[in-house]
Amino acid sequence: MRLSLFGSTLGLVWLLGTSALASTLIVRAKVVDGTGAPARAVSVRIDNDRIVAVGKLKPKPGEAVVDAKGLTLAPGFIDAHSHHDRQAEATPEMAMLTAQGVTTIVVGQDGFSALPLKAYFDQLATAPLAVNVASYTGHGSLRARAMGQDYKRAATSAEMAAMNADLTQDMRAGSLGLSTGLEYDPGIYGPPEEVVALARTAAASGGRYISHLRSEDVKLDAAIDEIIAIGRETKAPVQISHLKIGIVDRWGEAPKILAKLDAARAQGVNITADVYPYSYWQSNLSVLLPERNFEDRAAARFALTKLTTPDGLRIAVFAPDPSLVGKTIAQIAAERGADPVETYLTLTRQSEAYMAAHLDLERADAVIGSAMSEADIAAFVAWKHSVICSDGMTHGLHPRGFGAFAKVLRLYVREQRLLTLEQAVHKMSAQTAAQLGIAGRGTIAPGFHADLVLFDPSTITDHADVDHPNALATGVSTVWVNGAIVFDKGAPTTARPGKVVRRAGWRSDG
Repeated sequence: MRLSLFGSTLGLVWLLGTSALASTLIVRAKVVDGTGAPARAVSVRIDNDRIVAVGKLKPKPGEAVVDAKGLTLAPGFIDAHSHHDRQAEATPEMAMLTAQGVTTIVVGQDGFSALPLKAYFDQLATAPLAVNVASYTGHGSLRARAMGQDYKRAATSAEMAAMNADLTQDMRAGSLGLSTGLEYDPGIYGPPEEVVALARTAAASGGRYISHLRSEDVKLDAAIDEIIAIGRETKAPVQISHLKIGIVDRWGEAPKILAKLDAARAQGVNITADVYPYSYWQSNLSVLLPERNFEDRAAARFALTKLTTPDGLRIAVFAPDPSLVGKTIAQIAAERGADPVETYLTLTRQSEAYMAAHLDLERADAVIGSAMSEADIAAFVAWKHSVICSDGMTHGLHPRGFGAFAKVLRLYVREQRLLTLEQAVHKMSAQTAAQLGIAGRGTIAPGFHADLVLFDPSTITDHADVDHPNALATGVSTVWVNGAIVFDKGAPTTARPGKVVRRAGWRSDG
């Protein structure tokens, strides 16, 4: 990026990073505006935190001019399903995201969120990040607050009233809606009617419903039927989190799944999905045992045959014995001279016992499991109604938090040509904003927030893998969040202009 300035005094002020210079003009960029329209050779003017003009523009006296040198200028990408809020205070520059062009993260996923959200939003206003943050309200968090440790049952009417009250309070604070993690404790014990009732509460305030389904493998059809039914009954937009087929016997059935979703849409259900571009997931050990029977060798053997393999299940977090991190179940079993099935069950029991003894601990274990077909992932990415997510974190052994968006641009745009550049950018920006109920972001147009990424489509590349999970992507030149540069020339800046993003239609008076 080359910068020219008109007026030496104003130029010095701009270089010092103050707000005295009101506007910046970006010229000689190929603008992919997020709508899916073809790239255009136009200029873009930023004034404070907004885009104020797009077209054939001339510099104003004293205005900062950024020469894009033919690079692509796109709306900042929106991570539709993110866990980057975890320990974000330790890395407020959020370089793992901005290096990929991500400017907004959507958290509160898989049924877990800060509660109440107002306190979290107030914290972000006091100590902002380099990126914007939007959040759902987690069903699991609502259950935990209302039911405590006695959650392995349906909620009572009083507990339902408490959950509805907390959710209503969060909706008034600007929550996007309700999220569920129906394969996880405590959400797994919530019956469908409980979820429908809470989803109705979110929908009454203009909110949405997003779900880690009850099953992504053996009972996938029933799980999809459940979310379709929720959309039909509540009339709310519903989204499947990280859509996947996580069982070997059903690999190749992506067209069948998408036909089911398209049929529901044809019947008036506004169902969509988000997808990450990796064939391995990250979750916890117990997720492979939906009956939560940690003595069931047959179920464990099935999990290690059909859902992943001992070589394909790698420990990412293990509080009872951190020395196991990075090892696979096969490696641990070999070291112990033990059967992989019993090794897996032993580790799961140890983790559950550790959690029971440390109730303030968010989790005791995490694992990365190889489980999906590349062809199915590509089909889900290409679906008209899917958007891109990372499902990533600022730490851990899964590379998706550092590479998902760059990988889509490298793999599915540049190498496989599954998507055009315009289609990929649309999925990462304007389409995501529309599906999640976010206004004023995701499009390069006057009046929108100045969240922008300047990058080279011919070189943008992800470098993170399981062996190097925290390697930053390359190929992004400059990133603006709310008009401030947060990433430039391969490195983050000290700017922290991120804002809380509330759902479209939210009003501060509730």
